[in-house]
Amino acid sequence: MPIDLINSLCAIAGAENVLTGADVTPYCNDKRGRYSGKAQAVVLPADTQQVSAVVALCAANGVSIVPQGGNTSLCGASVPLAEGGAQVVLNLSRMNRIREVDATNYTMTVEAGCILADVRDAAEKANRLFPLGLSATQHRCEIGGNLSTNAGGINVLRYGVTRDLVMGLEVVMPDGRIWNGLRALRKDNSGYDLKQLFIGAEGTLGVITAAVLKLFPRPQAMATACVGLRDPAAAVALFAHLRAACGDRISAFEFVGRSCLDLVLRHITDTHEPFAKKHEWMVLIDLSDVLDVPLDKALRAALENLSGGVEVFAVTSDKAIAEKWWKLRMAISDAQKVEGISIKHDISVPVSRMAEFIAQADEALHGAFPGVRIVTFGHIGDGNVHYNASMTDPVQNPAFIAQSERVNRIVYDIVHTLGGSISAEHGLGQLKRNEIRHYKSALEMELMRNIKQIFDPHGLMNPGKVV
Repeated sequence: MPIDLINSLCAIAGAENVLTGADVTPYCNDKRGRYSGKAQAVVLPADTQQVSAVVALCAANGVSIVPQGGNTSLCGASVPLAEGGAQVVLNLSRMNRIREVDATNYTMTVEAGCILADVRDAAEKANRLFPLGLSATQHRCEIGGNLSTNAGGINVLRYGVTRDLVMGLEVVMPDGRIWNGLRALRKDNSGYDLKQLFIGAEGTLGVITAAVLKLFPRPQAMATACVGLRDPAAAVALFAHLRAACGDRISAFEFVGRSCLDLVLRHITDTHEPFAKKHEWMVLIDLSDVLDVPLDKALRAALENLSGGVEVFAVTSDKAIAEKWWKLRMAISDAQKVEGISIKHDISVPVSRMAEFIAQADEALHGAFPGVRIVTFGHIGDGNVHYNASMTDPVQNPAFIAQSERVNRIVYDIVHTLGGSISAEHGLGQLKRNEIRHYKSALEMELMRNIKQIFDPHGLMNPGKVV
């Protein structure tokens, strides 16, 4: 990168906010340690005008840009490519202001660098709820990244994914112009809904710098159930039954396989088997209501009215007990990491076909790779399964990981046959950029490439990701 460009970046953001040399390294490696890229500089702008100036400067010099927030991406979307040339990482973490909380309109305007946990806290201080819940990363991940990957989480069932929680955006376009779409309107039928193109685009169409988010009433009553189940089919049946019995009071419905529990109990402190007897599958259910009414009785009654597959259950309205149960779910990724690398799949299928997917994929992988350990957990309510595979024997695991392409093809072909998606909530990034071509039609890929060409004709925005 020419030195005059570095000087120009320093003139925009301040020399202390332009990193070069060894200082760029932490920004070039992903959370999982899977991707390590190269960047000539990392720029940390203070506001949208600085972002605009940096993007315009890079565009004029043909320099590609990698937008970055908390860098918690699981698919390599937020780090530069290994052979990226003169890439600039545009890290928005300094842009962390909450511009407005409008409790009457149930909206909040925030900058892209706001940490998710801080956004949730600010909503709570206004006696409101921002429901996006990513417990494993919410103290590190930032709203810009949540928007760019259309993050999901445990509350999708009731409140929707991130794109359902956004009313307006502010975006710096690939040529540096600023689109101010920060509208706090629930009805706006004045043309194409442009904001939806940027949500889930992983920074390939522009840089999200701020957003108007939807807020909700804070729940006043909660009840949680921990349920031991025979199999995934019983979990799906239980979910359908509870939807009919409890409706939209269900805010979370998560399932956990035995292999997950074993890992958590082995590696995470202060965790305990939830029941006296081990069960192959466990479900965690949250009910909530804005009215201060007892929910544990209703939840218990709904569970008692279902037979077949439900082996045991417990219900509580005690927050401390519920947190101990939820720790078994939230600690899965950390527990699995202790035992080494796994081949991870973040897939979705129709809820009615989740048990079918698990059965088919288990049979196929066990047949192809004797001794494979499959860690299965996720969100029953929206059909999202986290399906991770590794070898129990650490000596055998490197050879298994080397066959990830074969493993992926087995899993993804089953997903595709069942009408599912190979990326439910983590995005495509670098990890699935080529994989997606096997499962989207030629026309769909053409339309995506055409959109990219219109917005970013020179291919400078987060190259090598998504398309």
